[in-house]
Amino acid sequence: MCGRYASSRRPEDLVEEFDIVESRIQDALEADYNVAPTKEVYAVVERPPRSSTGSEEGAEPPQRQLRVVTWGLVPSWAKDPSIGNRMINARMETVAEKPAYKRAFARRRCLLPADGYFEWYPTEERTKSGKPRKQPFFIRPQDHGVLAMAGLYEIWRDPTRADDDPDRFRWTCTVITTEAEDSVGHIHDRMPLMVDRARWSAWLDPRVEGPDLLDVLEPAAPGRLEAYPVSALVSNVRNNGSELIEPLPLEPGAAEVPT
Repeated sequence: MCGRYASSRRPEDLVEEFDIVESRIQDALEADYNVAPTKEVYAVVERPPRSSTGSEEGAEPPQRQLRVVTWGLVPSWAKDPSIGNRMINARMETVAEKPAYKRAFARRRCLLPADGYFEWYPTEERTKSGKPRKQPFFIRPQDHGVLAMAGLYEIWRDPTRADDDPDRFRWTCTVITTEAEDSVGHIHDRMPLMVDRARWSAWLDPRVEGPDLLDVLEPAAPGRLEAYPVSALVSNVRNNGSELIEPLPLEPGAAEVPT
């Protein structure tokens, strides 16, 4: 699974990186080095442009937008938005078939920009309760570029809010995961699905559907990511700051990348 990641880039940097046509960011998010489910995150989507009346015109080609969404997908048909707390990941192998995800997979796909993500590896050391102590690792692109994670988004209408309430629609997302490639598979057997730049347009375009979408979803090629141990401070969601992604100084007996 992918349950934590880091996202520190400014919206203006993401606008340039992802060729955004329209930014819907009103208040920039703070750099977050410990992104956890239920937090707000940046998402790249493609939506029909607004008409002069403010509505979205379906006849016009979609425009690439940068938006803020909440991590934890709430399907449009959900009665209780708390379902999103459990829907933080969707498996690549079944995302086109699962009732909770297939509608979003067909029309509402997104990219979730990240610096990298965290996984925990069980060591031979034991905690006081006798369980293996888990060492966190930070996994990021070797070139330190943006990690474009494949995601889905939904727009849930809150029935408790009035029709003229600007917050009546809740935008939420989930991260698609796949089998981990060899260089990081020893840490965890799953990883976020990355989308190559050449495939961004096909993945985001809501007009693309069917078999073409499955062709876009390919696991990462080996050798593109690097992993290193980081402080256990990241295990507490209340901790935040760039020190969470700093490599842990290796001492005799310290955790190295497992092989």
